[in-house]
Formats: sequence, structure tokens, C-alpha cells
Amino acid sequence: MPVEITWWGHATCTVEDSHTRVLTDPLFARRLAHLRRRRGAVPPAGARQADVALVSHLHADHLHVPSLARLAPGTRLLVPRGARRAVPGLRRLTHLGVSEMAPGDVTTVGGLVVRAVPARHDGRRLPVGPHRSPALGYVLEGEARTYFAGDTGLFDTMAKEVGPVDVALLPVGGWGPYLGEGHLDAGRAAEALARLGASSAVPVHYGTYWPIGMDAVRPHEFHAPGHEFVRLAARHAPDVTVHRLGHGESVRLEVAR
Repeated sequence: MPVEITWWGHATCTVEDSHTRVLTDPLFARRLAHLRRRRGAVPPAGARQADVALVSHLHADHLHVPSLARLAPGTRLLVPRGARRAVPGLRRLTHLGVSEMAPGDVTTVGGLVVRAVPARHDGRRLPVGPHRSPALGYVLEGEARTYFAGDTGLFDTMAKEVGPVDVALLPVGGWGPYLGEGHLDAGRAAEALARLGASSAVPVHYGTYWPIGMDAVRPHEFHAPGHEFVRLAARHAPDVTVHRLGHGESVRLEVAR
């Protein structure tokens, strides 16, 4: 059975594997605080259908309570450890089956094994305050091993703690012209890809949201990361096939084991 991946924009993807539908970091908003969706339509109602939704960390563009509230009753929701304490709005989502995860935790959803893996990123809900929740990535193990990185920087043990994987969904940009520590830009994402042993990759987390009023400020920083990742991946990981999807586009991957 092939694995199908749909990119809805930012870090929101649908992964279908082993008759199980996974949604990553659901964000179904036209506007979020100072950010406005500049490319791609808001995902259609069908995008909200999933067996499980994964939240990588507590930042509002990854854990968006209004978007999670629109998921179908009975959907499982995996969030970082401590999220319900840090984000009170999660406690109102009584129609979802919420479970907290920490690096190394494993659960089963349908035909998939879901493994939480470390990420190097500030996982706090706000830019100040104590670190109570880890930032996570997830590896989905079914017909393929698919890595959803969330937000992360490079780290020395990435290959050991994440890989090997077949498919890597890697962030390659952001929502502003500058990326701070704990992020992958196109170059660092290409380096990560070389470490992970994947045969296919999909760049995400770029070209969707942009700060209001910055439309004319270095616009190439908004559009370019996907193309730049394709170019740099060819240098650092020449055996990997990169699928640069448009918003709402899908790719079906046959994975050889």
C-alpha cells in the first residue's frame, strides 16, 4: 500500500498509511495574531478528518486550539507532556481523546505505531516562563517510517534518535525573514536529510503565513525556501527524492523495504 502525503500549508500535513489517517499540527486559520495566510486556501472540511492529530509543541501556530476544536469527535490528539496544564483551552476539547507524550513514548493508532522523538526547539507556550513541555517530533511506523519534525534545529543525536526513516517532512523556513536558534532553514534541513537515511522528503513550514505589513519586505524569504531546499538536498543527499508540493497537493510514495 502506498503512503500518501498532503501538504495543507505551514506544518499541517495529512499522512495516510496502513489505512490510518494522521494530521500534523492542524492550523485552519486565515489569520493568527500578526500572521496572515498569504498562499493557499484554508484547508477544506475534509482535511479535518483524521484518526489522530499530532501536536509538536505549544507555540500557537502549531497548537492552535480553535483548529483543534474543529476536529471530529473521537479523534485522538497527541500533545507534548504538560500541554494540558500549560494551555487551559485543551481541557475544553472533551470531544477528543487527548494523550500527552514525551520523547521515547510509543502508542498505536489503527495500523500505525507512533513514536515521539526529541526536537531541539523552545517548546514553551509563551516566549517567557518555565520550560514545562518538550518540543517533539514524531515517527509514524506502518508501511513506511515517516518522520514529522515539527520545529527543530540540528542536533548531534538526530540520526540515532529519529532514523532511519523512509520519508522526512522537514521544516525549511518560517513565518518571517529571520529564523532563530532551534529551527531548520533550507541548508540545515538538507543536512538533516543527509543524516536520516530517508528515500523521500517533503519540505514544509514555509510560504504560507507572513507577518501583516511585511508583504514587501524581502519577499524572496517567504517564497524561496522550498526551491532552495530542493537545490541543497541535491547536493547533501543526492539519493533522496524531494517532493516540493503546492498547498493542497498530494504525493503517493511506494516505499521499498
